[in-house]
Amino acid sequence: MNKQSIGIFDSGIGGTSIWKEIKKVLPFEDTIYLADSKNAPYGEKSPQEILDLSIKNTEYLLSRNCKIIVVACNTATTNAISYLRSKFDIPFIGIEPAIKPAVLKSTSKKIGILATKGTLSSALFNNTSNAYSKGITIIEQDGEGLVPLIEAGLVNSIETRQLLLKYITPMVEQGIDHLVLGCTHYPYLIPVLKGLMPPHIQIIDSGEAVAKQTKNVLEKYDLLLETGVSTNQLYTNADVAILKTFLKGYTVDVSYLNF
Repeated sequence: MNKQSIGIFDSGIGGTSIWKEIKKVLPFEDTIYLADSKNAPYGEKSPQEILDLSIKNTEYLLSRNCKIIVVACNTATTNAISYLRSKFDIPFIGIEPAIKPAVLKSTSKKIGILATKGTLSSALFNNTSNAYSKGITIIEQDGEGLVPLIEAGLVNSIETRQLLLKYITPMVEQGIDHLVLGCTHYPYLIPVLKGLMPPHIQIIDSGEAVAKQTKNVLEKYDLLLETGVSTNQLYTNADVAILKTFLKGYTVDVSYLNF
C-alpha cells in the first residue's frame, strides 16, 4: 500500500505548483498528476460541470491505484471535495485560499484575494471568509483571463501584466498588506506580481500547507513512504510541451493522455 502513488489533479498546469511543494516534503513518494487543461479554467464552469470533471479525474486516479488524492485546484475543492469524500473511500486533500494566515498577520486589517469566479462564489469559500472576516476588510477579485494565459505559457506576457495591474491596483489603493492567491495557477505569477506591487505587500499561497497536510494524513493512515527512488508521471490532455516548461529541473515523465 505504501508504494502506491499520490494522485493529484487540477484544471491544468497550475497544480504543478502544489506538486512541487509535495515533492519537497515527500521526496520518496510516487506521484501521478492529471492536468485537465482541455477543460480549463474550471472557475468559469457551473458547479455541476466542476463536480462532474472532479469525479472523472478521481475515477482515473483510482484506476491507477492511488492511495490518496490531492485536489490541487481551489475551484474543484470548494465545489466538489465534500461530495468526493462522501462517495470515495480514500483520503482527499483539498485546497482553500489561505485567508486565516493573512488575517492573522495583517496590520492594516485589509487583505486582497485573487481567485477564480468558481472559488469566490462557492459556499465553502464564503464560510471560510466569513469565519475570519471580523474586523477585517477582505477585497475579492475575480482573476478572469489569467488561467488561459498561464495555460498558454504566457506568464510574462504584456497581456498578463496588464490584467494583473487592472486587478491588483484597486487593492493596493485600498491599503492591503497581504494578497492571497486563491488559484493554484497563480503562484507562477508571483515574480510578476512582486514587480507590480509595493514591497511591503506579502503574497500568500497554500502550497506549503497542502504539502504538510498531505504528509500528516499519510502518517495518520500509515501510508508514508520514507525511502526509495520515486517515479513521477504527469499527464495532460493538451500541449505536452507547455506542461514540460513548468517542470524544468525535475525528473519526471510527461505524457499526453486523452481524458
